[in-house]
Amino acid sequence: MTFTRRTLLAAVSAAMVAAPLAAEAQNLPRNMRMVIGSTSTGGDTYQNSAIVAEALAEKLGINIKVDAVGASEGFKALGRDKRGTTIMMFHDQSFLGNLYGVTGYADPFADYLVGPTVAINPGNAYLVPADSPYQSMEDIFAAAEAGTRVRVAIQPGGVSEIGFTAMKNAARVRAPGSEANIVAVNTGSQSDKNQAMWDDLADVINGSIQANEQFTQLDPSDEKAMRFVWITARPETLEQAPEAGMGGTTRADMLSYASPETSVTLDGSEDFTFDKEFFLLFNKDMDPEIITAIDTALTEIYSEGAIQERQKASFFIPDFLPSEEAREHLTKKRDTYKQVIDDITSGS
Repeated sequence: MTFTRRTLLAAVSAAMVAAPLAAEAQNLPRNMRMVIGSTSTGGDTYQNSAIVAEALAEKLGINIKVDAVGASEGFKALGRDKRGTTIMMFHDQSFLGNLYGVTGYADPFADYLVGPTVAINPGNAYLVPADSPYQSMEDIFAAAEAGTRVRVAIQPGGVSEIGFTAMKNAARVRAPGSEANIVAVNTGSQSDKNQAMWDDLADVINGSIQANEQFTQLDPSDEKAMRFVWITARPETLEQAPEAGMGGTTRADMLSYASPETSVTLDGSEDFTFDKEFFLLFNKDMDPEIITAIDTALTEIYSEGAIQERQKASFFIPDFLPSEEAREHLTKKRDTYKQVIDDITSGS
C-alpha cells in the first residue's frame, strides 16, 4: 500500500491516540530537563515552556521538568549534555545576544542545534507617557530629524534592543544623520524601564502588551499613564490573536500600532517587523533519533489542536515548525537583523 503524507500522518496520529510514544522504543530518556533562558518562573518564557513541556511529556510518556536557570547557565547545561537528557527553550534573544556581543551568548546556529519553533509572543512594544507630545512614530522620527534628542529606555543586548536599533535604522533611511538623535537609555528589567519614564529620564520605553497594557488604561492625568506608539509584531501574527485583545486594548487597536498602519521602515520600501519567537535548542551531538521523536510528537500535538487553545489563552500565538523548517526560517530571520545591526554599527 502506498502512503501519502496525509495518510501517513493520519496513521501516526491514530497510533498516538492509542498510546503515547514509548520512551524505550524512541531511545528517549525517562527524565528530561528543559532549561530556559530566563530565571523568572512568572515570565513568558517559563509560561510558554511549561505548556509545551506538559504536552510533550504526556505524548512521549516521559517526565519533563522546566528549569529556570537563565541564558548563560542554560547554554552551559545544554553544552555539557550529549545524552539528550537536557534540552533548552528560548527565543530570539539566543541569537540577538550573540549579534550584540553579550557575554555568555555563543552562536546558537554554530554551537547548538536549533530545533522546532512552538509559539510567538506578539507583545513586544514601545510606549510613551500619556502626556507625551509624540502621538506616533512619525512624530518621533520628525523630532529626530528636527534635531530633538529622543531618549529610548531599553535593556541592551537582545529583544529589547532590536526595536531600538530598527528605530535608528529607520531614522537613518528617512533622514541620514537623524539617527544620532535617537539615543539609548540602558536600564534593566521592565520595572526599571517603566521607572525611567516616570522619572522623566526617557521619552520612549520598550515594553510589552502583557506588562504595560494596564498603564495605558489609566486616566491620562495619572503620572503613570502610558500610550502605545509601536507594536513590532507582524500584522499576520496579531491577526491570530483573540479579537478582544488584552485588557482594554482590542486586536484592532493592536493592529493600528503595527505595520503597515504604523511604519518603521527597514529599507525605504519594506517595514521592519519583529515577532518574539520561542523555539527549542539541542546539544549538537545529541542522538538524532531523540530530535526526530520530539519533532514527531510536536507534529501530533499541534495537529490535535488543544495546545493552540492553551497558548492563545495565555496570549501566545501558536507557531509550530519542525526542526529543519525552523532552522531555515530562523537563520533568515537572524541574517535580516544582523544586517540592520551591522548597518547601524558601521554607520552605512
